[in-house]
Amino acid sequence: MSMNRPTYLYGIIVASLLLVALVAGCQGISGVPAVLGQQPEAAHQPGSEGTNSSENAEAQFTLKTAISDGKMVFVGVGGGLEGLVNPELQVQDGDVVQITLINGDGALHDITLPDFQAASEQITGKESTTQITFTAGIEGVFPYFCSVPGHRQAGMEGRLVVGTGNPTAAAEAPSIVRPATDLPGLTAGPSTTVHLDLETVELEGKLADGTSYTFWTFNGKIPGPFVRVRVGDRVAVTLKNDILSTQNHSVDFHAVTGPGGGAAVTQTGPGQETRFSFQALNPGLYVYHCATPSVAHHIANGMYGLILVEPEGGLPPVDHEFYVMQGEIYTQGAYGEGGKQEFSREKMMAETPEYFVFNGAAGSLTEEHPMKARVGETVRIFFGVGGPNAVSSFHVIGEIFDRVYDQASLTSTPLTNVQTTLVPAGGAAMVEFSLDVPGRYILVDHALSRLERGLAGYLMVDGPDNPQVFEGTIQGDSGH
Repeated sequence: MSMNRPTYLYGIIVASLLLVALVAGCQGISGVPAVLGQQPEAAHQPGSEGTNSSENAEAQFTLKTAISDGKMVFVGVGGGLEGLVNPELQVQDGDVVQITLINGDGALHDITLPDFQAASEQITGKESTTQITFTAGIEGVFPYFCSVPGHRQAGMEGRLVVGTGNPTAAAEAPSIVRPATDLPGLTAGPSTTVHLDLETVELEGKLADGTSYTFWTFNGKIPGPFVRVRVGDRVAVTLKNDILSTQNHSVDFHAVTGPGGGAAVTQTGPGQETRFSFQALNPGLYVYHCATPSVAHHIANGMYGLILVEPEGGLPPVDHEFYVMQGEIYTQGAYGEGGKQEFSREKMMAETPEYFVFNGAAGSLTEEHPMKARVGETVRIFFGVGGPNAVSSFHVIGEIFDRVYDQASLTSTPLTNVQTTLVPAGGAAMVEFSLDVPGRYILVDHALSRLERGLAGYLMVDGPDNPQVFEGTIQGDSGH
């Protein structure tokens, strides 16, 4: 059991010798994790010696790598964290923190906390160990994760809470994510006038855990509201720019036949309103976006959405419809860096985003708003790419699209039995498929390095197993 160096008795040699002997005699004891306001008992694993003595650490934890429910994870070892998956680690502001990592599954792993410039060596082989020691000198909530490519996205991520955990704007930033289920149905009937109110709002929101960003939005969410009309409808648009905005804004509908798709008459200053109307002449699924220079900057900050112009007779019924858009975010800090992030024009011009996102933020359709359905049901996804730059290779892992309305052409014969469909920046597609097997299906861009920059969504399917279609088991040591 390790102890803090006493701040007294410096001149008493006997007491110092007893302390050293006590530390040396306690090797091999399982780590007892620190909780807020307590001093921990230390874990000391073979090979875990570092440049900083464990005597200095005021909060000590032991984690073990494992495979759990098909995911790669960290598992707590000792005390109140025993057996917990990706446990939350709590420390005091200013604590010296020591984390020992045990390799429980044999694969290559490490542990890193970039907010504290703390990164362990990479280890491989069961029961190998490594250790990091750092000072938690910033109050807030910060991620710890394995930095081996793909492992963080496969589940190896937890949180370090320093102090109260909520001193920074990033930790308290509101969600700007529009759930994929937030879209209207269409009421049958003759053509009519549809009134659409859009407000451009600039607000600081959550980009990722512990990271915030100033987004520019339509109606406070990303993407903007899903607009649904019939071919032949007249659409009356009112665009209001919030008085607190720092920028002029506008709207360009790709469904509009007219100057700038409406942008020519909707360049709107803070606190102002503009109006225009158009007739929906062509059925299809169309992107709309802000078209105020720099147009790419406004789009990258979140100003995009979809408008569906239903064809004559409407769309065939399905059990679930989902609204998903892909975008890019260009931050000055690197992917995963905490705190408030600022826009990087240089990265935008180089077309090197730090984040690729569905519906505005990392984790938007995984932890925050996963989609849900059941075996035997049918699904339709309205998918669009706001951009401003990257083409998407849209794919759902473990599913095949029964029908793809390529380029969102709703009057063409759909493609059938498609694995992956290309959707350009500023373009859209509509895909439909039935659900035969329960499980978690992951929405991705099959340019898969983007998965490691935040681009993933979950479709969670409940229902009975279907061994005729799919049957399998996972075998091997779970690691804990």
